[in-house]
Amino acid sequence: MLDIQQLRSDLDNVTQQLAKRGYAFPADAFNALEAYRKKIQTQTQELQAQRNTVSKQIGHAKSKGEDVSAIMAEVAHLGDALKDAETQLEQIQEQLQKILLEVPNLPHASVPEGKDDTHNVQIRRWGEPRSFDFAIKDHVSIGEDLGLLDFETAAKLSGARFSLMKGGLARLHRALAQFMLDTHTQEHGYIETYVPYLVNRDSLRGTGQLPKFEEDLFAVHAGGAGNVATGNTAEFHLIPTAEVPITNMVRDAIVPLEALPLKFVSHTPCFRSEAGSYGRDTRGLIRQHQFDKVELVHLVHPDHSYDALEQLVGHAEKILQKLELPYRVMALCTGDMGFSAAKTYDIEVWLPAQNTYREISSCSNCEGFQARRMQARFRNEQGKTTLLHTLNGSGLAVGRALVAVLENYQNADGSVTIPAALRPYMNDIDQLAIGNVK
Repeated sequence: MLDIQQLRSDLDNVTQQLAKRGYAFPADAFNALEAYRKKIQTQTQELQAQRNTVSKQIGHAKSKGEDVSAIMAEVAHLGDALKDAETQLEQIQEQLQKILLEVPNLPHASVPEGKDDTHNVQIRRWGEPRSFDFAIKDHVSIGEDLGLLDFETAAKLSGARFSLMKGGLARLHRALAQFMLDTHTQEHGYIETYVPYLVNRDSLRGTGQLPKFEEDLFAVHAGGAGNVATGNTAEFHLIPTAEVPITNMVRDAIVPLEALPLKFVSHTPCFRSEAGSYGRDTRGLIRQHQFDKVELVHLVHPDHSYDALEQLVGHAEKILQKLELPYRVMALCTGDMGFSAAKTYDIEVWLPAQNTYREISSCSNCEGFQARRMQARFRNEQGKTTLLHTLNGSGLAVGRALVAVLENYQNADGSVTIPAALRPYMNDIDQLAIGNVK
């Protein structure tokens, strides 16, 4: 969340920066609460001072053997008034906190200004899209024609926006994840982590999914009727990304300076309700309720976070380069960034069947925004506790990487050539074809 002191001292500028994101900060409500807070805070301090003065009077009167019943009554009255003032102050602070939890991060000065993805800026491109001398099929047709991709059975099991892979396709999906993990741990210096797939509300609040984006999450209530009867009704949520459990590893922690930077990678399923996306990407693996992702997280010194962002993007790019998949890197504009991000690069891979680039990784520097929500700190060079900067990005989305491989490596006979980088993970099989990988 934003620093409330920045709002108090520089509200007009903050409001202008948020407007670039399309967010209208409730300045009138904030100012009204702030004025009330100052009033009650002053009353509280005055009551505390009065109580201290009267308490001293009691001690002085007692030392003289005087009757203190009247003064004691005054102390009791002051105590009740002070308690009421403190309760009001606490309620005001809660209302201010509620406002802050709904406010997105401020955009970095280098972020291009714009309303939507049409204002995103291309930074670079790598590779050239392949020319085909036959009719291109999309990944759905390729997988179904091979008998390895089954959306009908998945819908019977779970509903729309789920998939079922079999045989060589399931193995290729696993190979992609393993290849990504090995590259990031062996070449890029990440620590592999295995994290919970269920998290509590504090974790989701820490990284910014709650309270604003609750409709995008899948909630799970622990236990059944028996647990309800005993009061064990803890609420969990399925993770929308491994960013949540990894980043929250340092919630309420003070990391030693010498431990920085921390770089973690994790392969997990991700679960999203895709609220508001109905009618978009309804065919295939692009937008699913359940999908796999290899997530990269950096926890760094604030002075180094923008260098870390460039490094993070480069690590994700390296996967696509090794797979020889054409892509481009886009700087997202102010109106297209995620809630917690101060700056974001999207990496978009070429999909021949759509004749366009599609997002396969989103890499963001959140600066101190998540760390302030989590109270994730480190002890700086002067020994002072300071907020960490947090970064995250996909390295990569496994299902979308699979889509890109199927479409870019398809052959006229319906087979799919296995990229050279993945063959060691496929028992050196060089092609997916009907009947060759069960």
